[in-house]
Formats: sequence, C-alpha cells, structure tokens
Amino acid sequence: MRIGALAAATGTTTKTLRFYEQAGLLGEPPRTSSGYRDYPAHAQARVGFIRSAQAAGLSLAEIRDVLAIRDGGHPPCGHVTEVLGRHLADVEHRIAELQATRAVLRELTRTASATDPATCTESDICRILVAD
Repeated sequence: MRIGALAAATGTTTKTLRFYEQAGLLGEPPRTSSGYRDYPAHAQARVGFIRSAQAAGLSLAEIRDVLAIRDGGHPPCGHVTEVLGRHLADVEHRIAELQATRAVLRELTRTASATDPATCTESDICRILVAD
C-alpha cells in the first residue's frame, strides 16, 4: 500500500508516517520499482497502535519500547501495564495539584471580591495576593 493510501486508512498524513519512520516506530517499507513506498498490510495496524498509544499519553520513546518488545516476539502486556500505571499515578498527582490550586484561587477570588481598592496603601503591591 502506498503512503497516501496508508495515511488515508489510518487518519494520518504522509508527513506523520515519514516522521514515524524517522522516529523508529514504523519500519522503512520496501520501494516499488518506481521508488514509491510500498507498505505491507500490517503497517495499518501498527500505525493504529501508535496513535492509540499516543492518545493514552505514551511518549514516542515508550511506544518504541513497546514495539521493540513485540518485534522481539514477546507480548508487551506487562511492560504496558507498568507504563500505564506510572502515567496514571502522574495524572492523579497533577489532578491533586490542580485541585489544591483551584482551592487557593477560589479563596483569592473571595478575597478579591471583598477587597476595596480604596483601602490599599502605596506600600501595598496587591493586597489580594499577600498572605495574611
């Protein structure tokens, strides 16, 4: 299958497919006698996997590792489980940080709505953001 057909079948662009080749995620396909890339049928499933892994938040390096395990003839399930666990823990940590930030912003918003600018002095930069 030519690069344009693979791009259309996978919802990507030819530029993306060339990038996947350069990044080591997609093997360089054989060429036709006229020099066009001629991807094997299994390339479509591989590109689909790459896109799904990216949507799950895996980095290109992590995807490359998973593919290397699979290409080595082994199921990558254990490795994928570990990677997903790390990503989930990271997301949960970021959510906790965002929730704490939201609480601070809510309190600052309440302070701001109750602050009369006329009560500010020249030595105040911004009384809303000053810790009590």
